[in-house]
Amino acid sequence: MPEGDSVHLLAARLRPSLVDRVVVDGELRSGGRAGESLAGRRVVEVDTHGKHLLTRFDDATTLHTHLRMQGSWTLTRPGRVLPSRLQRQVRVRARLDDGHTLWGVDLPVVDLVPTRDEHTLIGHLGPDPLRPDWDPEEARRRLAALPDVTVRVALLDQRPMAGLGNLWVNEVGYLRGVHPATPIGRVDLVKLVDVAARALRFSVSTPGAYQVTTGRTRRGETHWVVGRAGRPCLRCGTRVEGRDDPPTPDGRTRRAWWCPRCQPAA
Repeated sequence: MPEGDSVHLLAARLRPSLVDRVVVDGELRSGGRAGESLAGRRVVEVDTHGKHLLTRFDDATTLHTHLRMQGSWTLTRPGRVLPSRLQRQVRVRARLDDGHTLWGVDLPVVDLVPTRDEHTLIGHLGPDPLRPDWDPEEARRRLAALPDVTVRVALLDQRPMAGLGNLWVNEVGYLRGVHPATPIGRVDLVKLVDVAARALRFSVSTPGAYQVTTGRTRRGETHWVVGRAGRPCLRCGTRVEGRDDPPTPDGRTRRAWWCPRCQPAA
């Protein structure tokens, strides 16, 4: 699943091509308003909150989408279309006034709502380190309200702090030396939130550092623990452990990784 930094960079890539462009023709092909035309709307802003993408139009409506595991956005040049094998997966199409076409492919979440009602879709999200309104104190307060919840579960929950996905939850846990099953109430929240926020910001702002946590770019060495079950810890040499979480209600599975020596059980 894309992390908050993935969606932040996606928005940064789309923004120059979309903002101030008018949709000449296009439509929603999924969601509660499937079939509705987007024609005539001018894009005024492309924003994110956590893993959610918000495309705002000049008629005070917002297109809210979420990639989850499979979704993607593609922009094609004038006169070009998506390959026929992808056409059935298009959920949003928007041909712009400069001839480019925006395609939302296999998006599991597509909502078009009045901009004033965005809170009904994302109001539950916690502070996002990649937003200008980032509030670390509020993130710590929300996490502190879950003292018996494990660090892993608390950080994956987007309500206390938005933007951390499975990759970053595992890597931040390693960087702080915290076992994933440690109750959040036993953790130094100031340092935990600070490391998580700095990691996300470094990922989006430093060339070549996208989701590289070790500072090493050699294949197999870009992460401290993610994907390294059964292999030696890059710091201490201990064998990295891995375990699947129980499936989520929608059938998704996540995997936890940790170094037993660098992240001893509480």
